[in-house]
Amino acid sequence: EFLQQFGGAYFSTEGALWRTLALLFTRPGELTRRYLAGQRKHYVLPLRLYITVSLLALLLLRIYLPSDIKMSEGFKLDKGESPMLNLGGGSRAGLKDGKFYCEQLPPFLCERLAAKFELDPKSFQRDLARMPERFINHWGTAMFLLLPVFALLMKLAYMGSGLRYTEHLVYALHVHSFWFAA
Repeated sequence: EFLQQFGGAYFSTEGALWRTLALLFTRPGELTRRYLAGQRKHYVLPLRLYITVSLLALLLLRIYLPSDIKMSEGFKLDKGESPMLNLGGGSRAGLKDGKFYCEQLPPFLCERLAAKFELDPKSFQRDLARMPERFINHWGTAMFLLLPVFALLMKLAYMGSGLRYTEHLVYALHVHSFWFAA
């Protein structure tokens, strides 16, 4: 019964989900305006919309992301060759004659890379190979945690507008829902 009610409310042709998505894509900002004006009955609530769309997007991304993405192509560790990380544009770091070098990279990054290279170059190469998977694993969490920060930045940008933080948060939920759906 729960699934029938959930599916009927969400996925029917006259359902709130389709009405919400249509408004979200055809008239940006209108969904937020209507929600703040009290017209909430015929639309999916902002947090529910955001969670639904983001979970679907992350699930589809995980399913359809190519598994053969190579992030470690710039990392060379051949027999007889010193390990090197080439980031392009002349930016590189590595070990040469047992000493770490770092060219055209910020000092804080050079320090972190030095620790990684000197500790274990092979484990560093494995970490680079797993980077796409780690990015996808943390992307959803980062987006969820950064959403309130986005709303705060909107509040600061529109300080004199008279809008409260929660109104900016509703807007942030709609905007992030749009980004995930797109």
